[in-house]
Amino acid sequence: MEIVKKTIDGGVYLVVDPAMERETLLKSIESALAGGINIVQIWNNWPAQVDKLSLISEIASLCAPYSIPVLINEDWKLLLETDHLDGVHFDQLPDNLLNIRQAVGRKIIIGVTCSGHLDTVHSANQYNIDYISFCAMFPSSSAGSCDIVSPETVRQARAITNIPFFVSGGMTPDNTAMLKLKIPFDGVAVISGILGASNPEKEAKAFQLALNDQKNKI
Repeated sequence: MEIVKKTIDGGVYLVVDPAMERETLLKSIESALAGGINIVQIWNNWPAQVDKLSLISEIASLCAPYSIPVLINEDWKLLLETDHLDGVHFDQLPDNLLNIRQAVGRKIIIGVTCSGHLDTVHSANQYNIDYISFCAMFPSSSAGSCDIVSPETVRQARAITNIPFFVSGGMTPDNTAMLKLKIPFDGVAVISGILGASNPEKEAKAFQLALNDQKNKI
């Protein structure tokens, strides 16, 4: 029987940091899942000597009851080593994307970061990428070297493609709701805004409310 590919169409996208203390990380993910998470990505921030496959398996086990896709950041070769991953998020599209798809040999979700360059949007359209994450909408320590993306860039991108859009970088429930009134997007990607919260479940619910309340008003 063919395995049905999980899909991404929006919602709350949790990026998890594998460098966090393991038990704390897993408890935070479990709490966030209870609050309503739609996607989990494992950030490419692995500490030395970590058992990557073991941690991926534990995260996937938490997500499985919710039928939530689990993605890996950058290190696509891990898709060859485990079936617990549903896809990969690239910080920029690799030149050998077709070869990567062929090497994996199964249907996977592929996403890409767009730091305000519409060339990325055109390429994502051309190569049937599953979603685009705009980084960064606001200053953020966890967004790294991402440039600030203007709202106008997101509006121009929507005229190019119907691929689902996520916004990321310094996101809070309040500015998520505010941005929803100004630009078209389908979801919000968060790291510390949920993982660093004292109550990840409550914070995940707040992000969902910000997305859905504004969706209902449009």
